[in-house]
Amino acid sequence: MATWNSILTQDGSSPLMEQLTFFHDHTLLILTMITVLVGYIMMSLLSNKLTHRFLLEGQIIEIIWTIQPAITLIFIALPSLRLIYLMDEILNPSLTIKTIGHQWYWSYEYSDFKNIEFDSYMTAQELMKNENFRLLDVDNHTPVPFKSQIRMMVTAADVIHSWTIPSLGVKIDATPGRLNQTSFFSNRASILFGQCSEICGANHSFMPIVIESISSNKFIKWINSMM
Repeated sequence: MATWNSILTQDGSSPLMEQLTFFHDHTLLILTMITVLVGYIMMSLLSNKLTHRFLLEGQIIEIIWTIQPAITLIFIALPSLRLIYLMDEILNPSLTIKTIGHQWYWSYEYSDFKNIEFDSYMTAQELMKNENFRLLDVDNHTPVPFKSQIRMMVTAADVIHSWTIPSLGVKIDATPGRLNQTSFFSNRASILFGQCSEICGANHSFMPIVIESISSNKFIKWINSMM
């Protein structure tokens, strides 16, 4: 169980994911405060016997309970809109990779170089080693240089898939006949796991994604070995 927790709850490996985590905590704190306040008011109403039979209106309290929720929504909406903008913005990518979803594996093409493309299948159980993770490892990792802006062009060859790396804060649909794009920036050297997040058929759970974030020197060596 501890192994699964370490995989499914990876720390954020990109500035975007760190901001998404902060926004989650920020919103959760606001919801907790609202829940505690409303719960306290409800308990106080049930526990006391104070009544006012002749109360017909209260303009001040009506103004308060109208303005306060609006202010609360503003505190949630502003960082949310900022994050939506950052998730869609792509600025001067250092590397472009095209990925194609198939039933049930991924293909990768490094568009900035010639003849560098490969398929990435889930590692078969009989071929797994002690360091491999069941249902999450693949035979060909996808190397990217860390501390570089990476653009992903995503499409599909058959049905709708979804290319998702939770620790990078990336999730984008792979739609047949359409080329979608997203970008990410990895903070450090790491191996990042993901899976198809769209129900794409019988073997939907058997097309994992593995991004290997490495240094620029190692990435250049890998490119030279592939060409």
